[in-house]
Amino acid sequence: MFNTYTWLVWLVAALVSLSVTRNPYYLGLLLLWLGILWRRGETRGAPPVPFSPFRFGAVVITLSAIFNALMVHVGTTVLFRLPADWLLVGGAITLEAVVYGALNGMALTGLLLAFSVLNRMLPVNALVRIIPRAFYPVAVVISIAITFVPATLRQFRQIKEAQAVRGHQLRGVRDWLPLFLPLLIGGLERAVNLAEAMTARGFAATDEPAHTTTTRLAMIAGLLLVLIGWALRLLWSGGWGAALLTAGMLLLAGAFYFAGRRVPHTTYRRQRWHRRDTALTAAALIVSAVALIPIPGIERLSLAYYPYPALSAPAFNPIIGLATAGLLVPVFWLKPENKVS
Repeated sequence: MFNTYTWLVWLVAALVSLSVTRNPYYLGLLLLWLGILWRRGETRGAPPVPFSPFRFGAVVITLSAIFNALMVHVGTTVLFRLPADWLLVGGAITLEAVVYGALNGMALTGLLLAFSVLNRMLPVNALVRIIPRAFYPVAVVISIAITFVPATLRQFRQIKEAQAVRGHQLRGVRDWLPLFLPLLIGGLERAVNLAEAMTARGFAATDEPAHTTTTRLAMIAGLLLVLIGWALRLLWSGGWGAALLTAGMLLLAGAFYFAGRRVPHTTYRRQRWHRRDTALTAAALIVSAVALIPIPGIERLSLAYYPYPALSAPAFNPIIGLATAGLLVPVFWLKPENKVS
């Protein structure tokens, strides 16, 4: 429904918003918008989700709170104390450490939800299409890996149902052998058929490599510039970090472009750009701008919430809270997910 690159802009806005704040109000709003999109999303050719991101979030938030409380013994509200001679975990367990660990878990849950939404909105071929042409063998391998997992799960369910019809019951470890042996044989058959089909279509049959020495050196130099610029941005507030980071990204983009030109490529069906793509892109850019750029009239101090040394109520800016709703723009063009009863 939306253009693939529109969803990429939306994903970047979601990742930026989740990364720049630990305010529970903003994190809660972001999780709410992402959860609504995940529920309303249409699954079009996407592999089945092996677990719910909401269950994952409950586990991650709990474990993150416990881990941070055991590792960080800072804060004035002491819940209890562990023996001081215990390595690493000994000391005071504070409420502030528990809260900050839970906030980090909320951010991790939001990251998973954002990628889960992207996976539900875009089919596999659209996800593979955005990989640079210079890495087309990687794109083919990724597409095979993504589609192989659901095919294996479907075959496993079919084998299990067929064995159940024959009266097979699972009582011990040996009873799983009649399930895994047909599954292994079926996987090998699919792999052989796929290899023959790829060979017949001339996959990787070109003699001209996509990556020359110049492009490899440009990629390495671009990665080094990105790492150095990122480190300078963290350690020093000068402008050299941003300059090196930008130069590295431009060098990487140029290397990918020229390497992709050496790969023959034919597009049979080009994606169109609609008004809804413009609306979603504008909303995502607004969300990113509010999160990253100082804007007159918008106080951004509420984004940085830090519960140490004493727990206090976080501040809330209604304008920033309203701006996060820009991630919910796709819901106006999405229909509820079709469920087969």
